[in-house]
Amino acid sequence: MSELPRVVIADDQALVRTGFGLILAANGIDVVAEASDGDEAIDAVHRTRPDLVLMDIRMPGTDGLAATRRILSGTEPDPPRVIMLTTFDLDRYVYAALTAGASGFLLKDVTPEHLVAAVRLARTGDALLAPAITRRLVERFVSRDTPAAALHRDLSVLTPRELEVLRSLGSGLSNAELAAHFRLSEATVKTHVARILAKLRLRDRAQAVVVAYETALVTPGAGAPAAEP
Repeated sequence: MSELPRVVIADDQALVRTGFGLILAANGIDVVAEASDGDEAIDAVHRTRPDLVLMDIRMPGTDGLAATRRILSGTEPDPPRVIMLTTFDLDRYVYAALTAGASGFLLKDVTPEHLVAAVRLARTGDALLAPAITRRLVERFVSRDTPAAALHRDLSVLTPRELEVLRSLGSGLSNAELAAHFRLSEATVKTHVARILAKLRLRDRAQAVVVAYETALVTPGAGAPAAEP
């Protein structure tokens, strides 16, 4: 596995594709294909087997949301991670994109430095969005009319401690904050989070936050839990 990701850029604006491609290439990140709509993105993923897809949410024909669902619900053993591209902050499609399996989102006016950092972060398997930002997104959209939830999971597979970690993670705590809250080392917290993701068949922390809300483990407006004594 290479340290730097192989990337597909899917956007109906040629200027966006070219600009992002130049920025990534200048930082040693290989752009293996470009696509102008969802169907082309799906084909590019099948042809090139990238590590990551930068996917515009709104495209003609098959949009980015539908393409993401098809890419991540396929039979490929190791599908790419998907970062959604959007023009507007807190786009109403972002929550649906997270439930479809996207690892996060970026605004199209992102700085070059942030773009490169986000691509590298997503390659590590972590969520692109900070837990608190993910929580804010979910709180904004979870109670609205959205496509059928795709992330409901049986929480009975979790141990009592893992359930508490998931609840706290869903409330917006980072690994460092989780460690302080539970009086554990960050390494132990990472182990708990990894086990939660594996047991619930989740791709990353962003999806774990969604599950915490969809299962009512965390409710919109609930603050972060108080530290354990």
